[in-house]
Amino acid sequence: MLDMTVIAATGQVLPERPFVGRHLIGGAWVAGSSTFDRVSPAHGVVVSCSALGTAADAEAAIAAARAAFDSGVWSRVTGKARAAALLRVADLIEANVERIALLETLESGKPISQSRGEVSGAADLWRYAASLARNITGDSHNTLGADMLGVILKEPIGVVSVITPWNFPFWILSQKLPFALAAGCTCVVKPSEMTPSSTVMMGELLIEAGLPAGVVNIVLGEGQPVGAVLASHPDVDMVTFTGSTAVGKAISVAASATLKKVALELGGKNPQVIFPDADLDSAADAVTFGIYFNAGECCNSGSRVLVHEDIAEAFVAKVTALSRQVAFGDPLHADTQVGAIISLAHQGKIDGYVRDAVAAGATVALGGGPLNVPGLAGQFYQPTVVSGVTADMAIARDEVFGPVLACLTFRTLDEAVALANDAAYGLSAGVWSENVHTCLEFARRVQAGTIWTNTWMDGFPEMTFGGFKQSGQGREIGRYGLEEFLEVKTVAMRIGRTRPNWVKTR
Repeated sequence: MLDMTVIAATGQVLPERPFVGRHLIGGAWVAGSSTFDRVSPAHGVVVSCSALGTAADAEAAIAAARAAFDSGVWSRVTGKARAAALLRVADLIEANVERIALLETLESGKPISQSRGEVSGAADLWRYAASLARNITGDSHNTLGADMLGVILKEPIGVVSVITPWNFPFWILSQKLPFALAAGCTCVVKPSEMTPSSTVMMGELLIEAGLPAGVVNIVLGEGQPVGAVLASHPDVDMVTFTGSTAVGKAISVAASATLKKVALELGGKNPQVIFPDADLDSAADAVTFGIYFNAGECCNSGSRVLVHEDIAEAFVAKVTALSRQVAFGDPLHADTQVGAIISLAHQGKIDGYVRDAVAAGATVALGGGPLNVPGLAGQFYQPTVVSGVTADMAIARDEVFGPVLACLTFRTLDEAVALANDAAYGLSAGVWSENVHTCLEFARRVQAGTIWTNTWMDGFPEMTFGGFKQSGQGREIGRYGLEEFLEVKTVAMRIGRTRPNWVKTR
């Protein structure tokens, strides 16, 4: 028997019928010409049946968003009016947490307690975006001469395609959509085909909150053709995408023909760096959390730990012991901390990285294979700790996106910084030390969009988020997240009839 904590099937009765998802186009629900099913990765049964979008559906949604934007029904109303609508949405999210969280768990495999936290927490993102809607300011220049006044305006960029991933479907939608709406944009949203339903539920709340028809449109389906149309269409002014780096590159290429703005939040190979003077118990707990949260299917996953040589053996043993106590299993059980892997194909990819690391000389200290959860037909993967990893191994460089921790060692601060930066990604990094000078030097030298010191994955609506290098471009949440959806316009005004004539009359 595996020396791990496994929670068997609860026997909880699942919904009698799959959730039916439709497109939302121009304020009306559209069934579509065909559908696709989503099978729960934990329970092996169909939990939703959604409209399968076509290129024509995407074009219709873009046309609705374009018409709504150009009419000014949203883009030219007061910040107060937009803020009031976003606050109504926040209240409705809180009133529907249980309903949304259950379906998100069934489609994604994440624990129900985590889904509840993400859905309820998303309301705060909407409230913060509402506060920004009333505080969009430009600049004025009153020093250009007695006969000139310069004004810098900030205006909504226009129609925004919002393309979201399967790992945090409701949360990441709420990192993007309310900020675009606060700026005055109109949107077309495409969720992942693996987790579409919480986005449809969001559409229901937006209608209930009174957003005008066409301001937010939703098209369900796959990247081809729906995502491709949303990325390339000339009536779309901006694309914001969260997902893999490979798809992000493809979106940039598709968008380049019209030179539309592209904001990308992509992958990460995020290190936690542990110095000998750190609070090792707290650091070990944070490393354990960082790798197993959301089954490691998280762009911010702390998927590699860099440990000082003097403490490496003891620290890895400490993390391994904690890993045995993390509750894996039925995501519908309140005590489950780690649920199912999103698909069988992805589980095979995760396992392949572990097998390749072993072949290259690494050692599996814990786990290293699929996990059987009694009573469930879905796919799960064991908590896995791989030691003896070197920087040239794929498991140390690629985004595994699973509950697999790669353990490396270092000797000096310079070496730790070099290892942290030795990746194509630069999303986040963490440093553990009681020496503030060590923490600050690390934070300044490491190429990552977020640096955590003596903590991991703390976040707030006020604190912006995004990556360096191939982890993306642009920023989400915070004031910088709002700025992404604004265009800057210069207005130069001459006072009085003071402009000298250029043409010399004879």
